[in-house]
Amino acid sequence: MQRRRAVIAEDSVLLRMGVVKILDMAGFDVVAECDDADGLLVAVEEHRPDLAVVDVRMPPSFTDEGIRAALTLRERWPETAVLMLSQYVEERYAAELLARHTSGIGYLLKQRVADVEEFIEALRRVADGGTALDPQVVAQLLVRRGSDPLDRLTEREREVLASMAEGRSNAGIAAQLVLSESAVAKHINSILAKLDLPRADADHRRVLAVLRFLKGSG
Repeated sequence: MQRRRAVIAEDSVLLRMGVVKILDMAGFDVVAECDDADGLLVAVEEHRPDLAVVDVRMPPSFTDEGIRAALTLRERWPETAVLMLSQYVEERYAAELLARHTSGIGYLLKQRVADVEEFIEALRRVADGGTALDPQVVAQLLVRRGSDPLDRLTEREREVLASMAEGRSNAGIAAQLVLSESAVAKHINSILAKLDLPRADADHRRVLAVLRFLKGSG
């Protein structure tokens, strides 16, 4: 299987070394490492990688350099998927990113890197054009949305919705919530009906539909 290419923009040397190692384990060749947004854009233009792993806050001001670079990156090179890493839940940045893109996008807290298997799954899913949202980010978006038609959902349906927004497949949702896949499918059909979202054949399309709904919270 052909290895894919990745670049990483992270100013913490230790974290960057760890992510590079995990990327290698996940089947990616890291073709460039940098510690600021300008370096990231130069690297992507040169290498046209399949995936960019980007810290939200980087030099010089450590505010929103990473998110702004990610938005620029997706506009110039939409074929490059982006996985953002953040120290804290920064809902505004997540909403801004999702407001423009619903595929090949991830937003995870840095603490998730410690769960290597889950992080590898997220890396691959984003590179494949899917989504990977941190559960804490999803929870904040759901709370902020907090008005009709979301109020129509049962507690279990909200749990399924949150798992969908994280990018999990039906099988992944079933395993996480200890449900049968047929029960998950029924919950998803009910969610889409209550939220007036279009039905879709593929699980990935259902995830994107939910993400488009969540963007209304931004």
